[in-house]
Amino acid sequence: MIDRFSLSHAQRVPLAAEIHSRPFLRLLGPEAITHLAVCRSGDTGPPNGNNSEQHALLAELCTHFGVAPPSAGASHFYHDFGRFRLKWECHTEFATYTLAERVDDGLAVEQLFAKLPLAHLPEAWLLALAGRVIAAVHVSLQGGAADAFALGGAFGGNLLVGARVMQGGELWTDFAIQADGFSRFVLRDVDMRAQQAGRLVQRTLEIETYRMMALLGLPAARQVASELDDIEAKLAALATAMVATSETPGGEQDLLEQITRLAVRLEKLTLDNGYRFSASKAYYRLVNARIDELRESRIEGVPTVEEFMERRLAPAMSTCEAIAERQEALVRRIANTNDLLRTRVGIVQEMQNRQILQSMDRRAAQQLRLQQAVEGLSVAAISYYVVGLLGYSGKAAKGLGLPINPEVATGLLVPVVACVVWLGLRRMHKRFSHG
Repeated sequence: MIDRFSLSHAQRVPLAAEIHSRPFLRLLGPEAITHLAVCRSGDTGPPNGNNSEQHALLAELCTHFGVAPPSAGASHFYHDFGRFRLKWECHTEFATYTLAERVDDGLAVEQLFAKLPLAHLPEAWLLALAGRVIAAVHVSLQGGAADAFALGGAFGGNLLVGARVMQGGELWTDFAIQADGFSRFVLRDVDMRAQQAGRLVQRTLEIETYRMMALLGLPAARQVASELDDIEAKLAALATAMVATSETPGGEQDLLEQITRLAVRLEKLTLDNGYRFSASKAYYRLVNARIDELRESRIEGVPTVEEFMERRLAPAMSTCEAIAERQEALVRRIANTNDLLRTRVGIVQEMQNRQILQSMDRRAAQQLRLQQAVEGLSVAAISYYVVGLLGYSGKAAKGLGLPINPEVATGLLVPVVACVVWLGLRRMHKRFSHG
């Protein structure tokens, strides 16, 4: 018998299971729900080591209740602890803990928010989350439509945001952090189908979590804005200095060092905050996607979630996007200025090289003229020695009795010897120049 799975690709089963890896909680009101989004230790730069941190935190919680934790590579976990149910999901930068507990029917909203599954968690474990919780939410899931006026007490009298959602439910919140440190949502199951309540709760919690993660880019944008102001001011001063040095050259090297320091400073700024801006943009897209999935319809007199986000969250995200674009534009401006300055330095160096070559040409011409003068002296000197030797030969011949006048013969030989020597030197120079 052939094992059908042996024919499959090595990643077929895990990839097929991926779309089923994060199921919705099965909820049927009334339910009290607490949701925590826990970030890694540091919140800047790429999320290195987030999985190991979050698994260690979950393992500590499971050990407290005597439950086996998931494997190190798991990205989700669900367990019914009896008094409450826990759903855990590990994301790129954070992990979420969603605790659900069934409550008695007929309780008022204020009473539901006072009876929460968070009370079942060990205090020592909660204290270990100090400084790492980016989103903390209490959700009350009840049946029947809600009265906006009756909900006012649960939200401290704040302006409510609400809408009919998913063609059978209602969502109410103020997106504010209450005195207990948690934001609150009231969800009503008016006429939802099976499992719709779990999907509504999940989308609501994701909107709040992704909203907070998206807003992490805003403090970075404000800090980067002041840095960019300083860099732009220095770049403008450098541009002014470049115009001045174009009339009186000589300071290009100093300007090049300054523009290089600005480029390094901006590059570090980009490395420190580029990931945060990209992540905020991605989280903002997820927020909008989850709002679209709610399929909101208006409750008269109450702003919808989409309207609230468009008015409050969109400006912050526009700020982050504008700072990111400004940062990229400044990188291009510094690169262009650097190229212009390097071009000017190259032109100056070419002019200096040209002057050096012209000086070398002048020196070569002087050496040629000096060489020609030396050649004239060489001809005279060689001719003098050759004629002298021939004169001695003539005197010797006269002493032997030959009819020769040495003085006359020597005088006649001078021009002949000079011409021969000159021609010999010319021929030698030609042979060297061609060889």
